[in-house]
Amino acid sequence: MKKTALLLIDMMNHMEFEGGDDLLKHTLNMIDRLAALKKRVKEKDIPVIYVNDNFDHWQDNTDAVVEECLNAKGKPVVEKIRPEDDDYFIIKPKHSGFFGTQLDILLKQLEVERVIIAGVATDICVLFTANDAHMREYEICVPEDCSAAETQEAHDSAMRIIEQSLDADIRKGEEIPIGE
Repeated sequence: MKKTALLLIDMMNHMEFEGGDDLLKHTLNMIDRLAALKKRVKEKDIPVIYVNDNFDHWQDNTDAVVEECLNAKGKPVVEKIRPEDDDYFIIKPKHSGFFGTQLDILLKQLEVERVIIAGVATDICVLFTANDAHMREYEICVPEDCSAAETQEAHDSAMRIIEQSLDADIRKGEEIPIGE
């Protein structure tokens, strides 16, 4: 099996924006499955990389981003999936985890050929990151039950694009092969 990394997109999220209540509701519906996926990959010593918005705070670090989100609507999500000391954390300026970040360099240094992408929002940052991973010729898995969007329709539409156009494996998180 190809060397894999788990990319968690925008999971440190304050949810304090228009549509945030809807995104929070759908995220809470999938967060336990995502936490179980993270646990599975960590048991196999697969790197976990948080790729997160900067909230227009360019001088923030991991602790500052997490702290901001723990003091906002997103707290119940952050408490279930917060970064651990051995996880990587990359701050991104735009929708894709690859645009303007060191993600591709990190993945190359880790000799990763396959990425599992999960998080929020399926129809924006997850989709754009999956597209850019595809353009860089990574094998892609986007477990359909480990991401969320503001609406189920937006999630489903993005998942169709991810599966059909990016040739991604979209099986449920518990079904995605993890180094077996």
